[in-house]
Amino acid sequence: MVSQQPGEALVLQERETPRPGSGEILIKVSACGVCRTDLHVVDGDLPRAGPIIPGHEIVGLVEAVGPGVEGVAPGLRVGVPWLGHTCGCCPYCRSARENLCDLPLFTGYTRDGGYASHAVADARFCFPLGPGDDAALAPLLCAGLIGWRSLRMAGEGRAIGLYGFGAAAHIITQVARWQGRDIFAFTRPGDGAAQAFALAQGAVWAGGSDEAPPEALDAAIIFAPVGALVPAALAAVKKGGRVVCGGIHMSDIPSFPYRLLWGERQVLSVANLTRQDAREFLDIAPRAGVVTQVTRYPLERANEALADLREGRLTGAAVLIP
Repeated sequence: MVSQQPGEALVLQERETPRPGSGEILIKVSACGVCRTDLHVVDGDLPRAGPIIPGHEIVGLVEAVGPGVEGVAPGLRVGVPWLGHTCGCCPYCRSARENLCDLPLFTGYTRDGGYASHAVADARFCFPLGPGDDAALAPLLCAGLIGWRSLRMAGEGRAIGLYGFGAAAHIITQVARWQGRDIFAFTRPGDGAAQAFALAQGAVWAGGSDEAPPEALDAAIIFAPVGALVPAALAAVKKGGRVVCGGIHMSDIPSFPYRLLWGERQVLSVANLTRQDAREFLDIAPRAGVVTQVTRYPLERANEALADLREGRLTGAAVLIP
């Protein structure tokens, strides 16, 4: 399923199976999650040039390996995340901050992704996967990873607010509860179904994003791409608290009174992820007993899956099955 131009529906195309180049592997895709970042790619919120196959929550079997690949053999089940390649030599890569690389490639954005029967990926940026259903594992590759990085950046506080209760929030709520934290879930005002889902996942409170939580928060994570939630979250956190923006794109943040920031509150952004994030989270997820809630769509219904995500009709995560 190809995004020809931003703002247009994806088009089903038949292509020759790609061949892996040096350092690459060919993956037969078993499942690919549908992420909000895919919406930003398809809708044109993220600038790009030329057609692209979206999708960066890929689960599949290695079908072939290119020259120079070691330790990976055909038949191995792997996951492919958003970060698809880094230069390895810029100041960020040399200081263990490869998520900020100056010359990165991103799966499903600047290199073809997993809305397809096959995908080629840099073997160094793929991860062996443990047991589990392919579709259930797919959301871990971005919603889980970005959620994990966001949770770590939020600090060690007990009371954590999550603004936007979709794929990332429902995963990271389970991890936070396993850690002994309390999750306060904020949804679109009046979205009773999402609030009930949040409570079922272990949140101690759920309400609209226009509501105040029953107690001051130690930190808040904003997964919804809505800039107006930043001042709302600042108003909800304690002095010294953090507001973490977990998305790659967000609408403009409106002006707000300085008193909301004062008291050594902090606003932080999460940019991409590192391979170490993936190793940590993929080890933690089974120990925390993470169970993803997924809705499966055939690959050719990718436009429907994107529309359901865009309109807030999903509970949990959407996953495409080739």
